[in-house]
Amino acid sequence: MKITDIRTHLLSVPFKDPPQTGFLTLEMIDLLVVEIETASGIIGTGHLHPLAGGIRTLEMCIKEMLAPGLIGEDARDVEGLWQKMWLSTFIQGRMGITVMAMSAIDIALWDAVGRADNKPLWQIWGGKPNPLPVYGSGCYRGLGHDGMIEKAEKFVADGYKAIKMQVAHLFTHDEDIANVRDMRAALGDDIEIMVDVNQGWSVEEAITVGGKFAEQNISWLEEPVMADDFDGYTQIADAIDTPLATGENHFTHHDLKPFLASGKVPTLQPDIMRGGYTELRVISDLAHKAGLKIAPHLFPELSSHLLASIPNASWVENMGWYDQLWVDPLVPTDGMLTPPDRPGHGMDFKPELYLDHPYRD
Repeated sequence: MKITDIRTHLLSVPFKDPPQTGFLTLEMIDLLVVEIETASGIIGTGHLHPLAGGIRTLEMCIKEMLAPGLIGEDARDVEGLWQKMWLSTFIQGRMGITVMAMSAIDIALWDAVGRADNKPLWQIWGGKPNPLPVYGSGCYRGLGHDGMIEKAEKFVADGYKAIKMQVAHLFTHDEDIANVRDMRAALGDDIEIMVDVNQGWSVEEAITVGGKFAEQNISWLEEPVMADDFDGYTQIADAIDTPLATGENHFTHHDLKPFLASGKVPTLQPDIMRGGYTELRVISDLAHKAGLKIAPHLFPELSSHLLASIPNASWVENMGWYDQLWVDPLVPTDGMLTPPDRPGHGMDFKPELYLDHPYRD
């Protein structure tokens, strides 16, 4: 399992249904794919979807700062290699580009370990392949009032028991309140509704507007304020009845320590791009000890292995963005997702993508 090569590929594939978030224009799925090859011929893959640019910067970080220190190392020593990368980039990193680049490598390393052992990651981590509950995430604010409800109704028709809609950015406070009220009326009381603010409010707005959502029995209010406003999250949690959720824009367990200590946010949503599998497992363990649930941000195909192997799993988030990209897509059935039983993380991009969809600035 000696690492002999680390390769990168940049892809740009059109979205089948471009997400209308209201603050990001996303027409293409821009991917950075990392392949790690070992002396025995095992190849593990990881990838990033950075959403807001920087993909060439991430690639350069891997090539210049990370890959040279990993060639010749034992791919099985995943946690040790994480620490080596962390320490070697501490001056330049701790958040941002370096941690994201490390995450792609970490995912690829774990994939290589699983493929070498011919076991899925959930099994390596002592989990079970039980179906996991999925919420339909994709009721984008850019669809408008009617469009969000229509998208939610499609999720429900497909068997989902929960959906996530968006507020703020494009709407007034009154419109947000009406949109959530009408979503509840359209779906009835048996469907769970999550509401995502995408850091679009002040603390005062979150308390005033978010507090009114309790009347609609929403499951959580997500990212009501900026990710680093830790005091703001505490103020909001103390002022409203609706549970909070956050974590997708936090890097590693170090960045989540205020939430782990306070317990004010009952559901953490770490993003695999901001820590890789290694940090997701650390965060999950610390969250369990703190009595908190884990509902990872995006990447359901990868995150399912984590959720299948921890005691404090909550929801899988699914937007269906990558279904067209995989050789064997992982598609929910009746609102449930079963983790892959293939070795490693079990997900391979279609070979033709590398020829047909090279990245273009």
